[in-house]
Parts: sequence; structure tokens; C-alpha cells
Amino acid sequence: MLGFSISDLRLERWARDRDYFIEAAEKLGATVNVQSANADEQRQIQQIETMIAQGVDAIVIVPFNSEVLTNSVAEAKSADIPVVSYDRLILNADVDAYISFDNTRVGEMQAQGVVDAQPTGRYFLLGGSPTDNNAKLLRRGQMNVLQPLVDTGAIEIIGDQWAKEWSPTEALSIIENVLTANANDVDAIVASNDETAGGAIQALAAQGLAGTVAVSGQDADLAGVRRVVEGTQTMTVYKPLRQIASEAAKLAVQLVHGDQPDYTDKIDNGMKDVDSVLLTPINITKDNVDVLIDDGFYTKAQVHGQP
Repeated sequence: MLGFSISDLRLERWARDRDYFIEAAEKLGATVNVQSANADEQRQIQQIETMIAQGVDAIVIVPFNSEVLTNSVAEAKSADIPVVSYDRLILNADVDAYISFDNTRVGEMQAQGVVDAQPTGRYFLLGGSPTDNNAKLLRRGQMNVLQPLVDTGAIEIIGDQWAKEWSPTEALSIIENVLTANANDVDAIVASNDETAGGAIQALAAQGLAGTVAVSGQDADLAGVRRVVEGTQTMTVYKPLRQIASEAAKLAVQLVHGDQPDYTDKIDNGMKDVDSVLLTPINITKDNVDVLIDDGFYTKAQVHGQP
């Protein structure tokens, strides 16, 4: 029995991860107990403690708050239960393994996608949840691309804010305020995922600016992909979820059996260098959106609104 603790199943992205993970685990002969914290760190801690008490063989965790699970992980380790950190790195904890996409690379792709569409001008940085370590890795990658352009004066960063819980409503409010404060003089928004991009584009649309301001995204949410097709969102980053979920299930089962996984890296989480598997994301623009159809992620009708 594998425990799968997910930060918030109310988001489309995580429901897909859950389904792919269960499918892969069952093929490997494992059953899965899935719990959703619904964006509540205390609920996630309690759910993990319950899994430990139930004696699951391994726990795979998508942390809501990467910084509060040190004791939970320690309890699991005391019970000889391996812990895998999924997609987001759990900080300052003795986790056994980490699997994710290269989030610094995702941030670089987001910034480069916006720069390709709008190489000069006034940029705003719309970050993700301040409790999510991935949001910080994305920002690091974004600045790898943007800082040299700031230094040459090609672009000006007019501000940056973080959207709590990756909330599109919060992103909408942030961008409304940015547009008001700057008299709509904004050329690009580096949004860290499709949810925040959606909020930003809603604010832009209210000012007649949707499609004229470059906006990045991530996760290839269907709404985000449709915005890419219609031209209001510049790009998104596709992280093949079947791949990460399947590899995570395999990794957890290997740890239970005492087998040696094929790690690709080690990532410092503040306590240790965590054995890691980092997968490669795919940049999606209007020109290559059919990759999502070819991969079976969406149908042609879903992406293009036609049979």
C-alpha cells in the first residue's frame, strides 16, 4: 500500500497526477491511499500521520507547504516508511527521494517564451505560492534569462508579487492593481503557471489588452492551452504528467523492495542532498500545441474546439 498525499486535488493538474499514479502503481502490484489536503498544511500533516499509523509501505507527498513537514517525515522514517517528495521538494527533512521536472529550466522557458514574443519593454513578474519551493526555483530560472536583459536596459522589471496558493483570483487582483498603477503601460507578464496566467489575462481583457501583452504559463491546463491557441497567452510548459506519475510509482515501489532507483541528480533541501530524478519539460506555443494531442493528453476537439 502506497500513501499519496496531495496538496490540493481541486486543481485540474493534481487530479491527473492522481489518476496516472494509481494506474501505474496498480500495474506494479501496489494499491494506493490518496488524500487531498485542499491547501491546508495542518490537514496534510494529519493525513500523513494517519497514513503512518495505518502502516503504509511508502508515502509519496506533494507538499502544500514545503517547510512544515520535517517532523512528519521524521515520524515516517522512524516507522521505516520511505518518503518520496513529488514535484515539489520538501525542505529541511530526511526524505528518501525527490522526483520532479527541472523547475529552474521551466522558469527559463517561461521567461524566454515571453522575451521571444516581447524582447523589450516593461515586465511584471507574477510568482506562484510563497509557500511552494517550486515557485522560488521558477523565479531563479526566470531571472537567469531576464537579468542580462535588465542589465542592458532592454527590459525593465516594474514589479513582482507572489499569488497565494497559486490563486487565479489573487493573480487577477494583483494585475488589476499593476495596470492601474502603471496606466496600463505593461508589455509582458511572466506568470508562473496557467492558473495565475488566467487571472492576469482576465485583468488584461477587462482593459482590452488581452493578446497584446505577452504572458507565460505552465502545466498545460486546458484553459491555458486554449488561451495559447487563441493568442491571449504566449506559451505554457507541458510537463508530461503520465511520465512523472508513472516514474514516481516505480520509484516508491523500488524503495519498498529495497531496489536501487536510477537517480539523475542530487538536490540540497537544507538538511541533505536528496537523491533526485529530474525530468525534461516541453515548451508549448501556438506552433507546436498539437504535441499535446499526439501525446494523448488532450483530444483535437478539446484543444481546437472542433471535431
